[in-house]
Amino acid sequence: MTKFTLGIKKQMMSFFAPDGKMSPATLVMTAPLKVADIRTEEKNGYSALVVSFGKNKREFRVSPLEAKNFKIGDEIKVELQAGDKIRVSGISKGKGFQGVVKRHGFHGGPRTHGQKHSEREPGSIGGGLRTRVPKGMRMAGRMGSDKVTVGNLQVLDVSPDALLISGAVPGRAGTLLRIESI
Repeated sequence: MTKFTLGIKKQMMSFFAPDGKMSPATLVMTAPLKVADIRTEEKNGYSALVVSFGKNKREFRVSPLEAKNFKIGDEIKVELQAGDKIRVSGISKGKGFQGVVKRHGFHGGPRTHGQKHSEREPGSIGGGLRTRVPKGMRMAGRMGSDKVTVGNLQVLDVSPDALLISGAVPGRAGTLLRIESI
């Protein structure tokens, strides 16, 4: 059975393994999920469970056999265990309007050779005989607030209402995270 849950990112911390090795970890608060709806292949063309976590609802794909084991209103407890490999999805931190140096990693112009105020500018955006800006030209704009998935993470510790996950997960503290076993 596929193991999954939803959680709220709380904070990052250091985790010390029994052998004394330290690694970065993220604390994620969890709670039992309630089945809000069941999608079936006959009615929807695919099989999934819609679960609620507070006011938030998310859909998890399951096999048709697994979907038959649930009914609306059932409670799903966190089944992840220490050592499980997981994939975590969430909305990344929003960074607002950013220039090309931060957004795309441009190097900017030289500090010398007669250039006084163009150190962080993109340079030529047209070029040649074109009289327009080509489609897909990388320019300044809004950055962040994207759905990001981080894979190959590991559950370090499990308590009744929290998970300790190795490494960093997307988003700021308070972000809703989707956690699935790999």
